[in-house]
Amino acid sequence: MRSFDFAPLYRSSVGFDQIANMMDRVLTNDGATPSYPPYNIEKLDNDAYRISIAVAGFSDSDLSVEVREKALIVSARKADEDEAKTYLHRGIATRAFERRFHLADHVQVIGAAHANGMLHIELERQVPEALKPRQIAISSEVKAIDKHVVDAKSVN
Repeated sequence: MRSFDFAPLYRSSVGFDQIANMMDRVLTNDGATPSYPPYNIEKLDNDAYRISIAVAGFSDSDLSVEVREKALIVSARKADEDEAKTYLHRGIATRAFERRFHLADHVQVIGAAHANGMLHIELERQVPEALKPRQIAISSEVKAIDKHVVDAKSVN
């Protein structure tokens, strides 16, 4: 396994530590990522996403969806089952799990729905107006220099 040193990135940039931390997490992953429960991530539109998680055997009260520190955390705990049941074959896994999805800046969880054994979580990127590109009108008139602005020629 290769090891990368992100120290030069930290020395020459400000505010990109999240990217370096994410890269470090991905590169140090030992390949033992859990595969339960299976899930899909769909891109519905330019700024809309859906995470669908197969949660057969879980009820709404067994599931938890939480956003904490730019991470979406989906977990489930099955209530204690009736001991009187005898299974000849038990192929539906209802073991406890926790899945974490790291959210990019301005990505918000809009809602969640549980139907037909699937948990659907809707997400949307909501960029603030101040960060959106805006068009600047070009005027044909030249405006006078503001009197509070100092002209470089007058200083020298």
